[in-house]
Amino acid sequence: MINEIKQDAQTRMAKSIEALRHTLIKVRTGRASPALVEHLKVNYYGSDMPLSQVATVSVSDARSLMITPWEKQMVGAVEKAILASDLGLTPNTAGTTIRLNLPALTEERRKELTKVVHSEGEDAKVAIRNIRRDANQQVKDLLKDKAVTEDDVRRAEEDVQKLTDKAIKDVDEVVKAKEQELMAV
Repeated sequence: MINEIKQDAQTRMAKSIEALRHTLIKVRTGRASPALVEHLKVNYYGSDMPLSQVATVSVSDARSLMITPWEKQMVGAVEKAILASDLGLTPNTAGTTIRLNLPALTEERRKELTKVVHSEGEDAKVAIRNIRRDANQQVKDLLKDKAVTEDDVRRAEEDVQKLTDKAIKDVDEVVKAKEQELMAV
């Protein structure tokens, strides 16, 4: 029973780290990446669809993205979605392709984005600590039901703490790597 609790905690912590990585992909660095616009919602015949389901997004060079809608009449809807987003980018349309030029980040903007990255990292750490708390509570509930001994509880709490320490270390590494990516000129 205790092993199941530890396994569940480890799985949930790994998912928290993956969620952090997924969130940090959307933080714009100096390089163009299709992940910057994949999450945008485009009005497609009355329903909101992810951009990746109505257009092809490709990297044309280090600082620009090329978006090619699958239907010609979707060009205007894709432009609207880009302008309405919080990316701060202006689309340039040439026929059926839309080009997004990513300007170089200023030092001030890099520092702002670093703060965002740290904030996301802290949120992930809080989630991991909540998972630790839940796992420890489940183990204590087993003790109340007299299913395990106090020594088992102590060992389980130590193991869960080791898992937590490793997960937080992983979060720190992910945040540090993204920060270095942001600060590279």
